[in-house]
Amino acid sequence: MDADGCKPRLHISMKKKILLAAGLFISIATFAQRITYGAGAGIEIANMRGDAVKNMQQLLNFTHGIVRTRPVTGFYAGGYANIAIGNGISVEPGLYFATKGYELSGTYSVKGIDILSTNATARLSSSYIEMPVLIRAQVNGFQFFAGPQISYLSNARVKMSAGIAGFNLLNSKMDVTSQMNRWDAAVTAGAGYQFTNGFRITAAYNRGLSKVNAGENIKSYNQDIRMGIGISF
Repeated sequence: MDADGCKPRLHISMKKKILLAAGLFISIATFAQRITYGAGAGIEIANMRGDAVKNMQQLLNFTHGIVRTRPVTGFYAGGYANIAIGNGISVEPGLYFATKGYELSGTYSVKGIDILSTNATARLSSSYIEMPVLIRAQVNGFQFFAGPQISYLSNARVKMSAGIAGFNLLNSKMDVTSQMNRWDAAVTAGAGYQFTNGFRITAAYNRGLSKVNAGENIKSYNQDIRMGIGISF
């Protein structure tokens, strides 16, 4: 327990959320007309909003030089259960593995070494286990969906690289999982089309609601745009 006694309360609160989600799933399944299962995968363009640059500065001791942030390409894959409740409406809980992060480039210092190079970069790569619960509406094959999502951080790493005049001055990695919040809450919304054979294509936007950095007053949040395919069995 920390000095202000917050950690136990946060832990209990998260357990309550998971139990509530499980109870909701069981209740819906009880009244469901039909349940189908499926799998999906795709790519995502991940980035962060909020104090993303400040977040990385805390990890890497960036200087006050020009720092630019840009998204990175990741992927997601997993499975889902689609529970039809009538009139083209269904509830779809899922379980996915997804990679996220973002990249910075510019001027920074590591262990007292000042580096100024256009190809100096630092990339945060994180892996999550995602548990969305979506409300999905279907009209003539077109689908629209939205819902909450809880994610658990599996690991997070920062890769730093820099070079000047063709020389590689820095190339290192470090694990920063302990400096990140393990749990992340988000909302997701998107649209797609499902063919009669069960094959579907989708596009969605995920917006994080919980700050990713632990123990700091910095507020950075995950966000990503993803495009993928799926198949219902």
